[in-house]
Amino acid sequence: MRARKAGEDTDRRIGRRALLIGTAVAATGAAVLARDELARLWWRAPGVDKPRVEGAVDFRGAQWVAASDANWRRADRPDDYGIDMVIIHVTQGSFASAVKVFQDPGHGAAAHYVVRKDGHVTQMIRELDVAYHAGNRAYNERSVGIEHEGFVDRPEGFTDAMYEASAKLTAGICARYDIPVDREHVIGHVEVPGTDHTDPGKHWDWTRYMRLVKAAYTAATRTST
Repeated sequence: MRARKAGEDTDRRIGRRALLIGTAVAATGAAVLARDELARLWWRAPGVDKPRVEGAVDFRGAQWVAASDANWRRADRPDDYGIDMVIIHVTQGSFASAVKVFQDPGHGAAAHYVVRKDGHVTQMIRELDVAYHAGNRAYNERSVGIEHEGFVDRPEGFTDAMYEASAKLTAGICARYDIPVDREHVIGHVEVPGTDHTDPGKHWDWTRYMRLVKAAYTAATRTST
């Protein structure tokens, strides 16, 4: 977890690229491709506001606590950006401190979820929106970020309750967006290109975690069929 560097992911309005796309449509008549791209961007136009339900969560049982809107970008995923990845973070601090900084507009970063040591899950950004959590714009747009209370050098902080709650959360995300449950699509922050982070660190038990995710995914998909 860290503050976003200047210019790292700050595109909030329809920009020059979108205007150029519109010009290309008029000039060349490349209808199908251009229409698809403009449809993807329509919600960025000034005055357009997609309807939301205040306090709604994507993970059943999660507590909603809104992050500052300076720490995420409004979107309509997966229609505008496909979601094919879950990124695992460790807060390098307490649960309370993570929630506090994600509410701070000066921090410049936030994840969709924060998981506490006792397994409590707080959602701070809707999955349909782009959270500034990965330090890489393309990865932000295609992923859901999950923070975990604790420190990378203190394995005792990664409790059974945390692993189990996080695994159910990740399994639910994978089921919603048809994401393969494997280490190519469930990754650590350290694996994001260009990052200077090391979380979740060498003490995060990936073998155990992925086993729990796969079991929860199987249970979730069996229930839904």
